[in-house]
Amino acid sequence: MSSQHNTYHPISIAMHWLMLLLIVAVYACIELREIYPKGSDPREALKQWHFMLGLLVGMLVLIRIYFRLTTRAPAIEPAPSALQTKLAGVMHGLLYLLMLGLPVAGWLILSAAGKSIPFFGLTLPPLVAENRELAGMVKEWHETIGQAGYFLIGLHALLALWHHYGKKDNTLLRMLPGKK
Repeated sequence: MSSQHNTYHPISIAMHWLMLLLIVAVYACIELREIYPKGSDPREALKQWHFMLGLLVGMLVLIRIYFRLTTRAPAIEPAPSALQTKLAGVMHGLLYLLMLGLPVAGWLILSAAGKSIPFFGLTLPPLVAENRELAGMVKEWHETIGQAGYFLIGLHALLALWHHYGKKDNTLLRMLPGKK
């Protein structure tokens, strides 16, 4: 196999690590808001950053999906079992759903709550008319799925390390910047 196929496309690698940083920031904003009193400027600013960065993740994941569908993934060497390959596909599918679904849910929550949808100086249009009941229901889903995201992201990282140090395959190396 030629060296150009030992790693993911450079844009895929850059997007992977950029989105990790953005997702950490999204989670940090929503968690750190708790240290400030309700209605305070810092708390409201952290919520706005949570919304904006979350929407950015939702938009950028579309680029990731495009590259996932249009570029060939480098082979894992040594090759994993069929079951491991299937489970990896499920894990990646769940992560993509998380990165797309949570931002859409956040947009729905703000829309249904009758609030503005901030996006770096712009105000995005609502997705639905004001409906407090819908806002509450989607908010519960958003929070539950967001909590599950901690588990999925942690498991993803743990399994990448297991592949690298335990199985000693090239799974992690394929996604590291500057590797061939």
